[in-house]
Amino acid sequence: MITPPTGAVVEAHRLLNSALADLTDADVVGPSLLPRWTRGHVLAHLADAARARARVVEHALRGEVVQMWEPGERDEIIEATAGRTAAEHRAAVAEHAERLDRVWASVEDWTAPSRFAIAPLAPAVHIRWREVLIHLVDLDVGVRPSDWDVEFSCHAVDFLHTRLPPHVRLTATDVARTWGTGDEVTGAVHDLAAWLAGRTPVDRPRSFGPLPLLGPWPAYR
Repeated sequence: MITPPTGAVVEAHRLLNSALADLTDADVVGPSLLPRWTRGHVLAHLADAARARARVVEHALRGEVVQMWEPGERDEIIEATAGRTAAEHRAAVAEHAERLDRVWASVEDWTAPSRFAIAPLAPAVHIRWREVLIHLVDLDVGVRPSDWDVEFSCHAVDFLHTRLPPHVRLTATDVARTWGTGDEVTGAVHDLAAWLAGRTPVDRPRSFGPLPLLGPWPAYR
């Protein structure tokens, strides 16, 4: 039986809400760690992605298949809502995260179609898990990759290690996990995950030569 990590996403949402508790209006318009995006842009994305995912599931539970966004709609919504006040961002993030948690809790058949007629609902849970915890780092509000637990860090490496060129082996120094074969790159699993995600690790992974260049982000199935 498919058992996506909905509980882990609930915890990620709690961490997100807690991290935003002291956010000010000045913080919102300040730069995030993502190029050309303020913190407001990141928060607008996190809120609306939860709204859009909840809408997909609500329709799927009625046997209907809808797109998350119409062409161009995602970016339009982010630009339109990035300038909210800190209080408005907190409210929107909390409201839509709670709606998504609630509708996922009502899912009994995780093989039901979602965004595409042949796509099940379960992968979206993993996408949201990555979305929240990685963008929490991008917000630069005190959450770092070292705050990612082993379960999430291993999941992120499982998903992202295809960015590595052939003949590279990742070896975690804090858990008994390896990925691939060949020239070794070592580091704590959260640092390996951060590096593969294009974020700054707490401690840079180590290798016998320069770290290999990473390929593109994996396509969502």
